[in-house]
Amino acid sequence: MGDIPEVEPSIPGRRRTQPGWTGKCEGQPEGSTNIDPGSDPEDVEDNKNTAFTWEVKANNWDLHAKSKEQSLCWQRRKYKTNAIHTAKYSFFSFLPLNLYEQFHRVSNLYFLLIIILQGIPEISTLPWFTLFAPLVCLLLIRATRDLVDDIGRHRSDHAINNRPCQILSGKSFTWRKWKHIRVGDVVCLRKDDIVPADLLLLASTEPSSLCYVETADIDGETNLKFRQALTVTHQELTSPTKMASFQGTVRCEDPNSRMHHFVGSLEWNSRKYPLDLENLLLRGCKIRHTDTCYGLVIYAGVDTKIMQNCGKIHLKKTKLDLLMNKLVVLIFLSLVIISLALTLGFSGMLQDFRQKHHYLSAQHSRPQMLESFLTFWSFLILLSTMVPMSLFILTEFIYLGHSLFINWDAGLYYEPQARPATARSSSLNDQLGQVQYIFSDKTGTLTQNVLTFKKCCINGRIYGPDNEDGTPCQEKPYVWNEFADGKLLYYNKQLLHTVRHRQDAVVQEFWRLLAICHTVMAQEEDNQLLYQAASPDEEVLVTAARNMGYVFRSRTQDAVTVLELGEERVYQVLAMMDFNSYRKRMSVLVRNPEGSIYLYTKGADTVVLERLHKRDEMEKTTEEVLATFAEQTLRTLCLAYKEVSEEDFEVWESQHHRARLLLQNRAQALYQLLGATAIEDKLQDGVPEAIKCLKKANIKVWMLTGDKLETAVNTAFACQLLTENMLILEDQEVNRILETYWESNNNLQVPRRDWKAQPQVNIAMVLDGDFLDQLLLSFQNVVMDNTWQGPCQTRRDFLRAPGFSRMWQNSRSPLALAQPKASSTAESPKVGREWAFVDLASRCQVVICCRVTPKQKAQLVALVKKYQRVVTLAIGDGANDINMIKTADIGVGLAGLEGMQAVQNSDYVLAQFCFLKQLLLVHGRLSYMRISKFLRFFFYKTTACMMGHIWFSFYNGFTAQPLYEGWFLALFNLLYTILLVLYIGLFEKDVRAEQSLETPQLYVAGQREELFNYRIFFQAIAHGTVTSLINFFMTLWISRDMVGPASLGDHQSFAVIVAVSALLSVIMEAILILKSWNILCVLAIFLSLGFYAVMTFFTQSLWLYRLSPSTFPFLYADYAVMTQPSSLLVVLLNLTTTTLPILALRIIYQHLRELHPKEEEAPKDKVFTVERMLHLRRESPTRRSSYAFSHREGYADLITQGTILKKSPKVHRDSPIPSDEELPSSPHQSPENPRKTSSLVKKIHQHQRKGTSMPSSVRSVSSMVGRQSTSPSETQPAVTKRWFMTMSRLSRSFQDKTSSLQESQLSPSKEQPQQFAIQSSLPSCQIFADQRLWRGCHSAYWQKSWRKIWQKDLTAQKEDTKPLPKMTSISLVETQTPNVSHP
Repeated sequence: MGDIPEVEPSIPGRRRTQPGWTGKCEGQPEGSTNIDPGSDPEDVEDNKNTAFTWEVKANNWDLHAKSKEQSLCWQRRKYKTNAIHTAKYSFFSFLPLNLYEQFHRVSNLYFLLIIILQGIPEISTLPWFTLFAPLVCLLLIRATRDLVDDIGRHRSDHAINNRPCQILSGKSFTWRKWKHIRVGDVVCLRKDDIVPADLLLLASTEPSSLCYVETADIDGETNLKFRQALTVTHQELTSPTKMASFQGTVRCEDPNSRMHHFVGSLEWNSRKYPLDLENLLLRGCKIRHTDTCYGLVIYAGVDTKIMQNCGKIHLKKTKLDLLMNKLVVLIFLSLVIISLALTLGFSGMLQDFRQKHHYLSAQHSRPQMLESFLTFWSFLILLSTMVPMSLFILTEFIYLGHSLFINWDAGLYYEPQARPATARSSSLNDQLGQVQYIFSDKTGTLTQNVLTFKKCCINGRIYGPDNEDGTPCQEKPYVWNEFADGKLLYYNKQLLHTVRHRQDAVVQEFWRLLAICHTVMAQEEDNQLLYQAASPDEEVLVTAARNMGYVFRSRTQDAVTVLELGEERVYQVLAMMDFNSYRKRMSVLVRNPEGSIYLYTKGADTVVLERLHKRDEMEKTTEEVLATFAEQTLRTLCLAYKEVSEEDFEVWESQHHRARLLLQNRAQALYQLLGATAIEDKLQDGVPEAIKCLKKANIKVWMLTGDKLETAVNTAFACQLLTENMLILEDQEVNRILETYWESNNNLQVPRRDWKAQPQVNIAMVLDGDFLDQLLLSFQNVVMDNTWQGPCQTRRDFLRAPGFSRMWQNSRSPLALAQPKASSTAESPKVGREWAFVDLASRCQVVICCRVTPKQKAQLVALVKKYQRVVTLAIGDGANDINMIKTADIGVGLAGLEGMQAVQNSDYVLAQFCFLKQLLLVHGRLSYMRISKFLRFFFYKTTACMMGHIWFSFYNGFTAQPLYEGWFLALFNLLYTILLVLYIGLFEKDVRAEQSLETPQLYVAGQREELFNYRIFFQAIAHGTVTSLINFFMTLWISRDMVGPASLGDHQSFAVIVAVSALLSVIMEAILILKSWNILCVLAIFLSLGFYAVMTFFTQSLWLYRLSPSTFPFLYADYAVMTQPSSLLVVLLNLTTTTLPILALRIIYQHLRELHPKEEEAPKDKVFTVERMLHLRRESPTRRSSYAFSHREGYADLITQGTILKKSPKVHRDSPIPSDEELPSSPHQSPENPRKTSSLVKKIHQHQRKGTSMPSSVRSVSSMVGRQSTSPSETQPAVTKRWFMTMSRLSRSFQDKTSSLQESQLSPSKEQPQQFAIQSSLPSCQIFADQRLWRGCHSAYWQKSWRKIWQKDLTAQKEDTKPLPKMTSISLVETQTPNVSHP
């Protein structure tokens, strides 16, 4: 027959214990932590971090307020308040902390030193305030920018801390603010409230104290999750008075950042109750579909898990900023060396002068050493203009201008939300043009969080929407249906006509299946039918059936009510099997009102199609349709059903209590295919195009999400991160590669070969959070699972082949082979492993990490920054992305549906992911190009002008006398050339914005730092030095042969000629390098010349000379010189000599580049080269099932138990819960679902209660498993994290396979006969299928040798296996584990 209901379904990630159950598997109390000898260092570390030292007593605020903990030399409060402070500065710390950060810049320290030297009269060449005022201006600009950013954080903190909340005060709940919440408080939350702290759920108004939460702001998942209170608190805490008298004590792990882990215990009334994550409401969750719930505050404020994952605010610096710091140091050291050399010249000249002119010794009374010392500092001050402060002031204004361009860009404006882009940080604009890695969240970042019913295929025929363009239908096609919600955009006129007139029985069964086979809960509010689903996929399908006339109305524990085209029909639910990751399908067995029994199934095509009754043309057509849907990146489900005869059902019903312990090979169920559905997980507009364009720009995009693997891979295919021709590496495969690499000890030096001659394979990597923990946090190599099976044999052999190990080694460049040097410390293996992982990941085209915590996201970003030394960008929209955004070099927050936390902590704010393309390829590239060209031009012009002081020193006795007029020095950078450098920094453009988007390869120049680096810097210095040499010595050489009034031999005339020549040479260089000419460029050139003429006229005027001859000594010097034709010829000669050779060299160099283009290597990070390997074709049948099937687990266990359903009014909530000892021995007497306990467990309990002896087989099991209950005084030995993970994984795998094999009991196969194995005893692993027995097992023997025992049992049983007739009834204790190769 078909699907068999599980007696106790295994639900991954849900409760492992029953509410109120008390036994040995409790959390360890405070005290020493016992470490099992077989545990590895990771387990030891976890046990240290999770020892139960955190004690919370309900309604005991004084105890928590007085608790202190030692911190270095002082004590601090152990339990924090709920107020959070994410801001960087406070009122008192702003000034000292900001100044401390400001003077971390080497340039500011340099200017401060020069200002101090300027204050010494003996060596000062300029007044001290001439440098002090610009420095103060620079500091104020940067401090104001930091203050504005921090004020935004203060406002966000204030808004969050002052949110209202109801806190138990006395015997009633009063409204208080979030910041007033303390550890130990009891909090009341209503529907749609945000959880203010990490709370232990005590009770709720829902049945069995369930509470539905939305965790999109924490892990990005939009589906509803449920949390459940302990049964004891659910039944006892029924009023505020009882909650006020609640004196329970919670002992749990200390505050930590593990979002998916929590272990603790509740002690109350001399009993202990185990706690796990399913009892905890995390801060940031939103209460959904729950009227009221109550919780006890366990962690508050910065101790909450979400705040532990937020990370700290880091001072971000760009690559150019770091390079400038190094260049300032380099220039300063050069100036010191030059000043020392000139001082030595002065010392020699002074000695020679004193010997020849001893009669003037009275004017040089100071010793020679002192004179030389003072001259050294005078030279240093004179040459300090080589690093002008105007450079940094202008840089700040240029950054501000770039930020305004981003804010004003209409291409970054999102009209539906009326939201423009915002540059919250103005100091990172140039780094936008150097990004190499983008780390992106999925939910709300790449997707819209909207699922839509897109298409369906019924009986081999596709029914697509009539409006393919997605525009809403003009008419209202579902107005005839009073239960239609009006939100369904899908409309197919022909299908709707067929449904309404009942013209096709297959179509009716199709929609009937969607209305019945699900775990959706229905409720009515304000006469509106509302659905509550654990998965958005299910809600979409049930809503589509509802609009088509098949309305799911309500359900009970054993019935489903459906309104079919106005006719109400009640289906009796005989069995329900929920979706899980192994079965990849959901099935429900129902009896319709006519008495017929039907089995309805929906699931992945890979598991449904292989169970069909026959393979006909309809199946082939459906497979082709599924392939088409997959190419359109739609999420698909196959629907099938079968009619079950009454006789087969009666045979099955008599055995279904024992069926889940029978793991014999079963045949495939025989279904009749109905069709398939196609759901679209809507991406944000333009996401695939943006990612494709970013890839062309050599930018790698990594997806880091807290969502499940199938959904992440589905989205990756939809947005074209993954493609069909990629080989996807998963956890075990990465382990194999890293293990091979580690064994080779990185000694395999493979010579580089011709890349084009080698076959190439595109590689992608898909990992999860558990793998990253094991890989990056443990100090030992990850142990490989020998039982792992790849998707196909070809894939497995391919990964094991020696050539695949060489693939990665061959692809590494010599630079990559130089891994960090290993030291003798314990950190060396960790560093080597991290480096190897990052090196492998960086050579994959795509990396997808699912089920990762916010802290793991930040760790991945930090690893790439550490070992790759590249510019990283993180983009997200939720609180779970904050840590990643803070850690990356550039953080981009999306103003989406998950709040504004990410926006408040980001550097740039966008409304859509697709705007990232415009931000990087246009604004980022232009900003980097402009800043680079600005810096090169600024260093050139400064060197071309200021190097004249050095040449002049050789002719003035090395006396540190300035060459130029003082006002020329002061105004050269501030006025004469400021317009040119501002135009270059703000408006220079090499290509149009459209061309930048059409040619993403232009972006690579920024990644390679081609436009400004040490080579470009030294070229600018050399070019400026040559210009200054020509201007100085050409003028000097000509002036020697000139006499009379036109002579240039005097100091002022000579200085004017050199100054004008330098200014014109700088302007001509700007004209040559500019590529974007407009009216602003022409104005900048003529205004620069005009400013020089006007300011020279004033500073050399007679009336200013009369006011202060020493301040304005150049009386009419420019007028006298520039009116002489010979002087103009000298200036023209200087200009021609400095310009033409450089212009000729550039033309020749460009011509040579065109004649001999540089051969570019194949990108080493895009492909893996396979050397001497056969071309292996990867099988593709798993493609749709692995990526298209993202259906989620539902509430089947809660439905079948009746936990989720409303109780009868006669059932009083205060009724006590029976303990394990009080449970009736007969399943029919149990108040809970009779399928909750296996018969073997019941037998053990019966014998324990009666005190009689047990049969040997039962006694042996009981002795291994241990008793199910224990006295409250007994405590549990420490159980390591790895043991828990192993046992839970075995339990889920065991029950999943049991569930899958049960399906075949309802229908035998034609091809494969059924076989049963009989043995005289039951192997111990078989018994552990019952979850209670799993929890009872905590022996170290099982931790270290369960696999050996299992394999030993299997080997011993192979010879004794005997086939039995069909459907043979077997005694439970005589049933033996089947002869299967993998447990």
